[in-house]
Amino acid sequence: MANASTDTSTTKSAAGVKRPVDKDATGTKAVVSAANAFLNTLDADQQAEVLLDLTEENATAWSNLPCGSSCRPGIELGSLTDTQLAAAQQLLKVATGTGKGSGYDQITQIIKADDVLASVQATSSAGTGPAPSDAASSTASADPSATASASSTATDAPTGTPPSGGTGGGGSFGYGSGLYYMAFLGTPSADGTWQLHFGGHHLAVDLTYKKGKVAGASPFFIGVEPTSWTADDGTTYTPLEEQRNGMLALTGSLSTEQLATAKLSGTYNDVLLGPGEDGQFPETKEGIKVSELSPKQQKLVLKAIYPWVSNVDDATAKKLMKTYAHELNETYVGYSGGTALDTQGDYVRIDGPGVWVEFVCQNGLVIQGKVHYHTVYRDHTRDYGSEFSFS
Repeated sequence: MANASTDTSTTKSAAGVKRPVDKDATGTKAVVSAANAFLNTLDADQQAEVLLDLTEENATAWSNLPCGSSCRPGIELGSLTDTQLAAAQQLLKVATGTGKGSGYDQITQIIKADDVLASVQATSSAGTGPAPSDAASSTASADPSATASASSTATDAPTGTPPSGGTGGGGSFGYGSGLYYMAFLGTPSADGTWQLHFGGHHLAVDLTYKKGKVAGASPFFIGVEPTSWTADDGTTYTPLEEQRNGMLALTGSLSTEQLATAKLSGTYNDVLLGPGEDGQFPETKEGIKVSELSPKQQKLVLKAIYPWVSNVDDATAKKLMKTYAHELNETYVGYSGGTALDTQGDYVRIDGPGVWVEFVCQNGLVIQGKVHYHTVYRDHTRDYGSEFSFS
């Protein structure tokens, strides 16, 4: 992907201006206040990196790849001071969900996983032996809270050779917690239209605000390699456990006859609606219609959807889930490969009038002999706050 447009024709004039902060604000006003607090820690040049125009080119410039600033706009976390980084983290806390294993907590775990990859890759590159098969004891300690087609073959492999490791600092390719980027597409305000655009390898957060409300909480891409690891302090991390468990409970509830109906015609090595696939929803829904499931199974569908929707603030997530529950009878569940979600090509999809969720297993790229996960949450009508029309 070519460099994203960083046209600042309508936002550059806003750089360098001291912005109001209201520590008592709630809802979207609290998000705007936190965004302003972050901007106030930046100099004029840094603000110009963050404040970009809300254009289709900028909004759709996200990727699952470790391709740094070559595939996404914004300011690099690794370039920030401790004070600036803390302000950026506070913004993410305010804007995203508060649940354990979701929202901000999940975002931090995905970023931690990138430090694990950087450590594994550095160890391997240093000639101390092959990359471990499970990364069970990571030496990575960076803590962000403190410091295709039906036969798609897309992977995490960048188009260049990643550096041996590290946690940030200007490289186009590589792994590490510093190689994540934050941008505001449009100027944060409680009555205008703007987007909080944040991401890096295996993460894309796109929250669009209009007239004081969240108009879209998607696309939301999350993946992870390794799928689990134990840090030096003894903490075990499983960033996508809630997503995987929800899908396992859902598919595990299906009878043999229901599984036959839910089986998709295609095979999948990656999510279908990943980066660059905006608006490319299949014309015909496949799988088993949720209206054909028992009430208990229908509840499992909603429970499976929720971990993705909860990336956004709790109140907005609740409203979205009410919408998806209302649309449940017209929603479909499908799968390809196996349903255990432990083998290359295991794939599950939930496709409704609004909601679209995919979960797929890929073979490990850096950590051989293990699968890693790619997932994406989209909405047929609310992606990017409905700002753009995709044919």
